[in-house]
Amino acid sequence: MNMRFYMTPGSCSTGIHILLEEIGLVFEAYTVNLLAGDQHAPAYRALNPKGTIPTLVRTDGTALTDFQAIAWWLARNHPRRGLLPDTPDDEARVLEVMNYAVGTLHAQGFARIFTADTFAPDAAGQEEVAARGRRIVEQGFTLIEALLAGHEYVVGRFGIADAALFYNEFWADRIGIPLPYHCRAHYQRLLERPAVRQVLVEEGYGSIYREQERVDAIA
Repeated sequence: MNMRFYMTPGSCSTGIHILLEEIGLVFEAYTVNLLAGDQHAPAYRALNPKGTIPTLVRTDGTALTDFQAIAWWLARNHPRRGLLPDTPDDEARVLEVMNYAVGTLHAQGFARIFTADTFAPDAAGQEEVAARGRRIVEQGFTLIEALLAGHEYVVGRFGIADAALFYNEFWADRIGIPLPYHCRAHYQRLLERPAVRQVLVEEGYGSIYREQERVDAIA
């Protein structure tokens, strides 16, 4: 049977979607509507008791959850795609950056921006929560900026850490948080990759490219 990929367009699962397309795997995609509460449905909880996305059900029927676990499994099982570097030191750097992107930029920063109501019950508290989230994101990208200086990708070539950074950069771009110079260059570089373009079009964000084409035409 084919692998089954449970995702939400424009979410962290977009990074895994990109990796699946970069590898060229055959899979069935299922949309989990978080706003409608699909993640709480018994059928989904049977696959992923945590009720999170993404979830990847492999050909043997077992499920993997969480961005880092899925990304690392995909890279290790398809070494010819070069999604992990060749040395332990570089692999450690990739894991460090990926975990920071998911665990800090996303889980501590953007989570406060997008779901402030889960951190505070009243409007005033939610405003402060969102502001705190924005500060975390801005500080986080300042750290990432230093790591990307002089590099096209996190380590050598495109890999799993770049996919994790991409969805955070995508969120920042969508809500108007300015990206530092090297982070912006990294984001633009990934937007040019065929697999990224394919995924964003499939997930309903093809307007990014139409807007870029309009700007280029004016320029």
